[in-house]
Amino acid sequence: MGAEAEVMVPVQHTIISCCSDLDVKSPETKILQFVPSIRSGSFSDTGPRRFMEDEHIRIDDLSADLGSLMRFPKPSAFYGVFDGHGGPEAAGYVRKNVLRLFFKDTNFPQTSEVDDAFLEGVESSLRKGFLLADLALADACNVSSSTGTTALTALVLGRLLMVANAGDCRAVLCRKGEAIDMSQDHRPSYAAERRRVEELGGFIDDGYLNGILSVTRALGDWDMKLPSGSACPLTAEPEFRQIVLTEDDEFLIIGCDGIWDVMSSQQAVSIVRRGLRRHDDPEQCAKDLVTEALRLNTFDNLTVVIVCFTSPDHPDVSPTRQRTLRSCSFSAEALYALQSWLDNNGSR
Repeated sequence: MGAEAEVMVPVQHTIISCCSDLDVKSPETKILQFVPSIRSGSFSDTGPRRFMEDEHIRIDDLSADLGSLMRFPKPSAFYGVFDGHGGPEAAGYVRKNVLRLFFKDTNFPQTSEVDDAFLEGVESSLRKGFLLADLALADACNVSSSTGTTALTALVLGRLLMVANAGDCRAVLCRKGEAIDMSQDHRPSYAAERRRVEELGGFIDDGYLNGILSVTRALGDWDMKLPSGSACPLTAEPEFRQIVLTEDDEFLIIGCDGIWDVMSSQQAVSIVRRGLRRHDDPEQCAKDLVTEALRLNTFDNLTVVIVCFTSPDHPDVSPTRQRTLRSCSFSAEALYALQSWLDNNGSR
């Protein structure tokens, strides 16, 4: 995994998660001068599996997708990766209904400026969206109670990047070439998750929650959560990490666990950074990551979304060196002397 992000409060090596600690209006910081320039690309592959269970969404202009009645700081963008298990139905349902579940049904806060109250409202709405999606899967007649999906969303509002995660997808920020994890993999091997599971009466057997599931947070899987409303080791409650973007932040990688099973966050950042500096194409970089994971023998479906915040300042493309042909001229006297020398040496 990568390093932790810089903090906006006097605590080292922790990504901020408390809205009140964000000072997005401080005139002394270069943050105010930076405006993200959003563009994205994605790529998916079934991999060695028989069928595809991943879904994803890319919205580079959230205001345009939600309509003129919704007011957000600019730019506004939204991305998500949903890694299904037990079948594709749960991930497909969430992808199809994501704008309704995460924005329209949550009374998502609207403003043109980012302040503490707005940030608290955004986090509350996204949390509500995860829980609404979880409940909707319980009621959806075309979704089996034995199927579920992990979910990771990334929201950009002005200079704010907020990541919400339930499961083992991962978001990684590239800051000046360094990988910064913007999410924590929710797996039984993670000590904090193991403690939470055991405190709620669950158990870990051979790396699986209750001997069944390889993640400790997911949407759906209602055969493990019933009865509804009871405390359950498997939860849809997301964890949040947020950060104020600066000119040092180059791009964000969002990938399903099929990527992270075979490469580190830093390896992925290095691959994407080299690609962007060669051709500045996030779609091709997403494909390159998937191709590399396949080469490393991943055993899962593969989905990658890459969100660029700036254009590369120093492309690695060096101009082709061209040979310069120089011409020179000789006087008639010099040409005569040269010819005489050649004739004399040729006759020896």
